[in-house]
Amino acid sequence: MWIFFSTLFLFFFTIITTFLAILTASTSQALHPDELNALGEIATTLGIKRLNLSDGDPCFSRTLNIGGVVSDEMNNTIACDCSFNNNMTCHITELILNSISLSGKLPPELAKLQYLHNINLVRNYLSGTIPVEWASMPYITSITLSANNLSVFLPTWLQNFKNLKILGIEGNQFSGTIPDELGNLTNLTKLHLASNKFIGRLPVTLARLVNLEEFWISDNNFNGTIPGYIGTWSRLQKLFLHASGLKGPLPEAVARLENLVDLRISDTTGINFFPNISSKVIATLILRNVGLSGSVPSYIWNMSKLNRLDLSFNKLTGELQEVQKAPPHTYLTNNMLSGNVESASVYLHSKSVIDLSYNNFSWSSSCRDKSNINTYRSSYLQNSLLLPCAGPTNCSKYQRSLHINCGGGNVQIKNSSGKITYQADNSTTDAATNHHLENWGISNTGDFTDDTSHDDTYIISTNLTPSGDYPDLFKTARRSPLSLVYYAFCLENGAYNVKLHFTEIQFLDEELNSRLGRRIFDVYVQGELFLRDFNIKEEDNGTLKPVVKEAKAVNVTDHTLEIRLYWAGKGTVLFPKRGNYGPLISAISLCHSKNTSPMPMEKTKYNTNYPLIFGVTGALVAIILLALGLYAQKRCRGDTNMRERDLRAQCLQTVWFTWRQLQPATNNFDQANKLGEGGFGSVFKGELTDGTIVAVKQLSSKSRQGNREFGNEIGMISGLNHPNLVKLYGCCVEKNQLLLVYEYMENNSLALVLSEKSSPKLDWAARKKISVGIARGLEFLHEGSMIKMVHRDIKTTNVLLDADLNAKISDFGLARLCEEEHTQITTKIAGTMGYMAPEYVLWGQLTEKADVYSFGVVAMEIVSGKSNTKPRGSADHVSLINWALMLQQKGDILEIVDPTLEGDFNSKEAVRMINVALVCTNSSPSLRPTMSEVVQMLEGVIEIAQVMSDPGLYGDDWSMSKLKDNDTHGSSSMSGVTDQTTMTMKFSVSGSDLYPESVISNSTVEFPSSSV
Repeated sequence: MWIFFSTLFLFFFTIITTFLAILTASTSQALHPDELNALGEIATTLGIKRLNLSDGDPCFSRTLNIGGVVSDEMNNTIACDCSFNNNMTCHITELILNSISLSGKLPPELAKLQYLHNINLVRNYLSGTIPVEWASMPYITSITLSANNLSVFLPTWLQNFKNLKILGIEGNQFSGTIPDELGNLTNLTKLHLASNKFIGRLPVTLARLVNLEEFWISDNNFNGTIPGYIGTWSRLQKLFLHASGLKGPLPEAVARLENLVDLRISDTTGINFFPNISSKVIATLILRNVGLSGSVPSYIWNMSKLNRLDLSFNKLTGELQEVQKAPPHTYLTNNMLSGNVESASVYLHSKSVIDLSYNNFSWSSSCRDKSNINTYRSSYLQNSLLLPCAGPTNCSKYQRSLHINCGGGNVQIKNSSGKITYQADNSTTDAATNHHLENWGISNTGDFTDDTSHDDTYIISTNLTPSGDYPDLFKTARRSPLSLVYYAFCLENGAYNVKLHFTEIQFLDEELNSRLGRRIFDVYVQGELFLRDFNIKEEDNGTLKPVVKEAKAVNVTDHTLEIRLYWAGKGTVLFPKRGNYGPLISAISLCHSKNTSPMPMEKTKYNTNYPLIFGVTGALVAIILLALGLYAQKRCRGDTNMRERDLRAQCLQTVWFTWRQLQPATNNFDQANKLGEGGFGSVFKGELTDGTIVAVKQLSSKSRQGNREFGNEIGMISGLNHPNLVKLYGCCVEKNQLLLVYEYMENNSLALVLSEKSSPKLDWAARKKISVGIARGLEFLHEGSMIKMVHRDIKTTNVLLDADLNAKISDFGLARLCEEEHTQITTKIAGTMGYMAPEYVLWGQLTEKADVYSFGVVAMEIVSGKSNTKPRGSADHVSLINWALMLQQKGDILEIVDPTLEGDFNSKEAVRMINVALVCTNSSPSLRPTMSEVVQMLEGVIEIAQVMSDPGLYGDDWSMSKLKDNDTHGSSSMSGVTDQTTMTMKFSVSGSDLYPESVISNSTVEFPSSSV
């Protein structure tokens, strides 16, 4: 018996002693005390206020005990290596603190953790830049700092991390160029730089990164073309170039990469031909809005691994008749595909989500819609068939208004006009959906790529209460990952005021993890760009404040109005988690500008009324005979009525006003209502019967502006909609009068505000806002509109200011369409002395760079508060540009800033604006930036090119005296100037040569080109 107990005793004794040995050994291991102290310092810098380091060793708890923060091993992890000092000492090798709302800075104290391999501080609110102290850490292999508020330049000392494999800084505010030294990190496998403010070209040294597997640079401002060396990265699997700034073509070597799994390129130009993709494992192929033409290669449809194909917004042609199957997500919207698709296998049998909208397919009258395929406006008969398989739209009556609560149910609101019901829009949509109601519908394109929840949510809501009078309208919203179209039909033709209501209910300031989200998208109304790079949070300052954008006098000619919201690849995609981006809208309202009750529709072919037909036929015959008689009578009246008829024809594409409307609106053009003189006539303030305040430009029938010029102004302006352009509401041609009706600008012209003490005083913020607004307006004219246009007469009197001091460019009467050629020799020099570019005045050479020059002069006037066309008071500086260059040379550049600001301005921004003005007024057009570059310079996104700083180059020359004489004496001949220019070419031709304010007044001049 005792043997049994002895054995049992020995067994338990062995177990106990072994346990105690293990316990003793484990308790003897501990984190190095220096690193324990460093953790406290690191926590303080990160903004952690309640850190408990006394409750167990972090190496064994594997987390930091942070009071008030709910965390788990996924977002709060410390890993240690305890093999040091005979397994007695531990060193931290991994620190993961992500998504826990840290609001401090990147801690330099991390350098005290010398054995650290992995730093992960993703999705916090950390600011500052990467501390130089980190350069001393020898073992770093992974740094992921994505989704924070880090800024400044990428440091060159990152090259010290010779073992670095992962560098993730996506979704921050880093700027400047990519340093050449980054190419020394040859062990990198992942380089994530997307959604920052990087500029310039990608350095050629990046060619050394042959181990890269992921390269993400979307949503930046790079320039140049896609570098060919990317094709040497044979291990590359993911290449993301959404709106990166890089242009095509796509190098053939890149297309041949065999390990590509995910290729995304969008919103650029130059990729005109379909690349020959070699990868057999590619799962995502996005070539959206890149300029593709030709047909889709047949091999695309045979890629077995392809899950997502997006070729939308290109110029692809050809048919799909032979296509047997399509990838599960296929987007072909906005191309020129044709043929009969309804009998193709891909249409009949495919279960894939396919978007065929906005193409030119032919459909039979017996075709049937499929829930997984969007066919909105996919017929070559687009004007008559919104949904080809539904047949022509039959309306019982025409509507004059429509109100939609996007993403929500019916909401009734009360205003001064009574009760208005916003219709429900809470139907479920999919990645390629058309939802068609009684008189409106929606067309949605896209799925939320990278959202791993597999539950795309197109409607979102908030429990918070937005501010404003109608909060119920803004608690829900509909969003889309790519393109969202709202279309209204059965509308009475005419002009409509369209209000778009927005509130950002997802990226909220209440949550640090979401505060940094940037939702950026474009808005088109009736196919015209209305808002570019629109950011709701930027408008409402993150306060849940409703933002309303109104497009006035939108023309409806085919009873249909369309509003498109489009994601152009910009903005963040990873707040509060990856896969959140794209446009969002809360409500839509549109009203006829002369709103009355709905008008009944005429009888359809299904309700034939023979007496009515005979009556109408007889009436038509009578009308035709009457028209013939009137035509003969008009021929006898001569040219006066002929001119009026021609001018009416020019106005057909805009709103038609009558003399009976405008005469009482302006109190019979009373001088008390006169606002001033426009480029071709007087401008009067008026009030229409619906209360709308307008500005009416009265052009004399004897004006030098004839039918062609008048029609030119109407045709160009009426189709242009931009927040920084004055809106043309309509025109009137009656009683030998030519009238244009514009939106009214409460603060008149910039020239008036800068010159008159009674005008609103412009502080520095207003001046910067005005400068950026002018630049954006010109950028739109040059690059953003369907009709590329040079203004030719940018000056402070042609910049108007609304009640909120938003700048809007006016007077497009002198604007001309840009020719195909880059250089245009004009037949007539037209503009204002003091603002015209030298190459335009001397040689009639007109390009967009002439407007850039004029903008530079205006920008300098905004900074200085002085006019470029008035004497400086000293012969030493005959123009603002000359004066600025002299001050720059002396190191006193800020002396030019308007003294009325009394020193209350941002000196850094002032220097930037002055330098932008100087580079814009460079004497060489080729050295001036484009207006899109000017916008980025003003906003600090890109660096400003070096400015020529020798004011001696801006002196007088012989040819300039001829211009002075011509302007001073009026009738002096300009002949001979061209002959003499060869004698003066050794001198610089610049603004101060051309426009010495002591001699030349601020007047608009026109010279025949033969004399220039």
